[in-house]
Amino acid sequence: MPHESGHHHPSDQNLPAAGPAAPGYGPPRTHRARHAHRRRTLRRVTWGALGLALIGGGGVAYGWQHLNGNIQGTDVGAALGKDRPAEGRDGAMNILLLGSDSRAGTGGRYGQGVSGARADTAMVLHVDRTHHKASVVSIPRDTVVQRPACGTSDGAGPSAAQRAMFNSSYATGGPACTVKTVEAMSGVRMDHYLEVDFKGFQKLIDELGGVDITTHKAINDEGSHLHLTAGKHRLKGEQALALVRTRHSVGDGSDLARIQLQQAFVKALIRRAESVDPLASPAKSYELADTATRSISADSDLASADKLLGLAKELKGVTPDNTNMVTLPVTYDPQDPGRVLPLAKASHEVWSAVRQDRPIPESATGASVGDRSDSPVTAGG
Repeated sequence: MPHESGHHHPSDQNLPAAGPAAPGYGPPRTHRARHAHRRRTLRRVTWGALGLALIGGGGVAYGWQHLNGNIQGTDVGAALGKDRPAEGRDGAMNILLLGSDSRAGTGGRYGQGVSGARADTAMVLHVDRTHHKASVVSIPRDTVVQRPACGTSDGAGPSAAQRAMFNSSYATGGPACTVKTVEAMSGVRMDHYLEVDFKGFQKLIDELGGVDITTHKAINDEGSHLHLTAGKHRLKGEQALALVRTRHSVGDGSDLARIQLQQAFVKALIRRAESVDPLASPAKSYELADTATRSISADSDLASADKLLGLAKELKGVTPDNTNMVTLPVTYDPQDPGRVLPLAKASHEVWSAVRQDRPIPESATGASVGDRSDSPVTAGG
């Protein structure tokens, strides 16, 4: 079925067919508001010149070059070729956020006998053209999809698969294959991808001093080693990682309940990052930037410190309160209750809204098995 960009979706009935106003003006600023505005501006300037936190002019050049050297880049565009959805217009942006379950460097704590890595967490971040609102679509890792061929133009590489689990795309063909799979199932072009692995995620949270969340009931999961009473908590790296991996002690024990935890945690992480004042401790700010750039992999167009900081500035206006997070509408697979299938019509509504830079309608997720309970965790302590 043709969609707005002129490309075609897979015909499988269970796979989706491949879719703001300018910010208003508030009341006159008070002295406090003006002070807060100046402080935010100073933060942006400081982040834009992290090298100034180092010693002397030579330190500036060295520090910036060091951050650039931390970031791993992948030329996703070369692997994807030209058969892709049309590029977005008017400044809207789509970024595929991946959480890799690579066990490298974790001493086997998060699973034995697991080779390689998979896209354990996948979220499509859509930033609207004003860069003040965003939508996040989480794709369950257990979603059965029609995975496209992920080989090169000469035919080398993985072939297409009719019934593949979504998170196998990463193990099959790396981040480029995951990007290609998302584009094929959504009809939405990914402008960038960003990835963080277990070890990097844990260290970054520790560098931030922890993240605040509130649990609405006790969580006890032997699989992820997480034990939390109901109430407010500040989670350090190891507990935070356990939270976003927990599944057996929340909801129906599936990946769908874990997605709710991940979405709540992302909002909490944004709030915590917003509270960090680079002016208060330039050295600490540089440590955070060093850890973040060591933890991140990105497409080659984004794999430099200045480009990442430029992206951070562009997204500065997006806050947790104006970010709408949903799960791709799915139903349980009758052939395998441990898997889920996209609801064709509802998924089409979600992706069409993203393509057309519109808010995702609440009705699109109403019938999904992924939206039948409230999240057991909320952001903030």
